[in-house]
Amino acid sequence: MADSAPGRAARVARRIEDFITGAALFIMAALPVLELLSRRLFGAGIPGSSGYVQNLTLWVAFLGALVVTRERRHVNLAAGPQLVPPRFRPAARVLTSVVSVAVLSGLTWGSWLFLQVERESLSRLGGWLPTWVVIAILPVAFGLMLLRFVGQAGGWRERAVALLGVPAAWALGFPLAAHVSSLLWPGLGTVILAALLGAPIFIVLAGAALLLLFAGGDPVSAIPQETARIVGSPEIPMVPLYTLAGFLLAEGGASRRLMRLFQAFVGWMPGGLAVATTLACAFFTAFTGASGVTILALGGVMLPMLIQSGYRERFSIGLLTSTGSLGLLFPPSLPVILYGVAAQIAIPSLFKAGIVPGLLLVIATCVLGLREGLAARAPRPPFRLREALAALWGTKWELLLPLPTMLCLFAGFWSFTEAAAITAVYALVIEVVIHRELSLVRDLPRALVQCVTMVGGVLIILGVSMGLTNYLVMAEVPVQAAEWARAHIPNQWIFLLVLNLFLLVVGGVMEIYAAIVVVVPLIQPVAQAFGVDPLHLGMIFLANMELGFLMPPIGMNLFLSSYRFEKPLATITRNTFPFLLVLLVVVLVITYVPQLIIGYGTWVPTALGK
Repeated sequence: MADSAPGRAARVARRIEDFITGAALFIMAALPVLELLSRRLFGAGIPGSSGYVQNLTLWVAFLGALVVTRERRHVNLAAGPQLVPPRFRPAARVLTSVVSVAVLSGLTWGSWLFLQVERESLSRLGGWLPTWVVIAILPVAFGLMLLRFVGQAGGWRERAVALLGVPAAWALGFPLAAHVSSLLWPGLGTVILAALLGAPIFIVLAGAALLLLFAGGDPVSAIPQETARIVGSPEIPMVPLYTLAGFLLAEGGASRRLMRLFQAFVGWMPGGLAVATTLACAFFTAFTGASGVTILALGGVMLPMLIQSGYRERFSIGLLTSTGSLGLLFPPSLPVILYGVAAQIAIPSLFKAGIVPGLLLVIATCVLGLREGLAARAPRPPFRLREALAALWGTKWELLLPLPTMLCLFAGFWSFTEAAAITAVYALVIEVVIHRELSLVRDLPRALVQCVTMVGGVLIILGVSMGLTNYLVMAEVPVQAAEWARAHIPNQWIFLLVLNLFLLVVGGVMEIYAAIVVVVPLIQPVAQAFGVDPLHLGMIFLANMELGFLMPPIGMNLFLSSYRFEKPLATITRNTFPFLLVLLVVVLVITYVPQLIIGYGTWVPTALGK
C-alpha cells in the first residue's frame, strides 16, 4: 500500500530537520579550524569567528533538543514508569504530558518576552547579524517541543487533556499570580510526581524554577535569558565538539583497534583482558563524556570475549557497567568542562587536577580485573613484540587524538575551542579518509545527528537548571547553608565526610549535568567556609558523581547495562556492587589526601576559610 501524504510529509520534514541539525554542528567544527588556518597562513582570521561558534552552540543545543523530543529520548528517572501498574500507565502518561506542556508554555512565553527585549537592542553578531535572530531559536524550539509533547500524549482525547497545560500555565502567570505563593508546594509536589512517573529531568527543573519565579514575582524570562547566557558562554562549544570526536570514533573501528592495542601490551598479565577493557573504556568515556556510548559501543563486543576467556559473567557485566564512567576525570571530559563553567574555575587547572585521581580510579579497577583473572585462571597469551608493534602502528592515528588538547592544556598553542574543533575534524579525517570506515554520505550525517541529540539532551538540562540555580542564589540558600554547616559541623574532616555522603545521595537521584549546575553553587560557599581548596572540591564532586552512575535508584549505567545486556536491574546492581565499593575507597582517598591533586594549595583561603 502506498504511503499516505502525511507520512511522506513527515519523513521529508524529519530529513530537513536532521540536515539542518547536522549542518549546524558541522559548521561549528569547521569554522574554528578554518579561522586558525587563515590566521596562520594569511595573518588574519575570520572576523567574529568565535562569536559565530558560541552562538551556533545555542542553535545546536536547541535543534538537538528538538530531535531528542521527537525521538522521546530525554533523560528521566528511568525506573519511574516501570513502578506504575500497567492499568494506570495511560493516566500517568497524560499527567506527565500536562505538566510538560504547562512548563513548555511558560518557557515559550518567557523566551518570547526575552526575544522582544533583544529586538530592542542594537547588539549585532559579527557587525551585521542582529543577536535577536540567534535568540529566536528559543521560543521556536520550546514552542515546537510543546506541540510534540502534545502529539505524544496518546490519542486525540489524551492530546486534548495535555493541551490543558497551556491555560494552566497562563492562569499561574496572570489570574492566579497573587495566589501562587499558596499554590507553590502543591505545584512542586505535582512536578515531583511527574518526575517519578517519567517526566524529563529538564521539565522537572524548569517547572520548579517557574513556580519559584511566579511565587517571588520575578519575570519568567529569567530562565531563557540564563539559558542563552550559559549555553552561549565561551567554554560550552567544547561540549558538542569533543562529543562529536567521540561519536566518530565509536561509529568507526577505533574500538576494535584500541582493544587490539591494549590486549597486545597488557594481555600477558593476570586479568589482562579485563585490564585492556578498563583502559579502552576509560579512553572512550573521556572523549564522549557519555558512559552510554561506551557501554553500548564496547559492551556487546567485550562481554562475549570476557566470558569466553573464563571470566565470570557476573564480574564481566559489573566491569563493563563500572568502566562506562571511568574516564570522566580525564581531558577532554565534558563534566569537567561544565563543572569549570558552573564553578568559575579555569578548565585547564581542573584537567590537570583530575589526572592523578583519574589514574587512581583506573588502577583500582584494574586491580579487581587482575584478581579476577587469577581466580578464573583466564588464559594469558605471551607478550609478542611483533604483535605489539603492529597494534601500535595500527592505532597510531587514534593515539595522536589527545595531542591538540594536551598542547592547549600544557603549552597554550591555541584556545580550548580550537583544540576541540581540531580534535573533531581530525577524528573525521581518521575515520573517513585514512581508515575509510565511515562514509561521508551514508554514515557522517547519522553520526552528526546522534551527537547533536546527546548534546541537546545535556545542554537543555544545563540551561534550564541555571534558572533554578539563580533563584536559589538570590534567596541566599548557599549562604544559609554555609552558616548552618559552621554552626553544626565541628571541623573540616567531618565536613568532608558529610559532603561525600551528601554527594553520593545526589549522584543516586540526580543526573550529573543537572547536579553540576544546581548543587555546585550550593556547596561552594560551605566548602569555602571550611577552607576547602576549589580544585579539591571539584575532584571530590566529580569523583562522587562518577560513582553516581552506579548508584541506585537511578544510576544511569545501571539502566544502560540492563538494556544492553538484557538483565534485570537488580542483577546489574548486584554485579556492580564490588566495583562501587572499591571506587568508593578511592574517592575517600581523594577526599582526605588532597596533595594528590596537581595544583592543590594554589588557592589562598579567605578569612572565612581560616
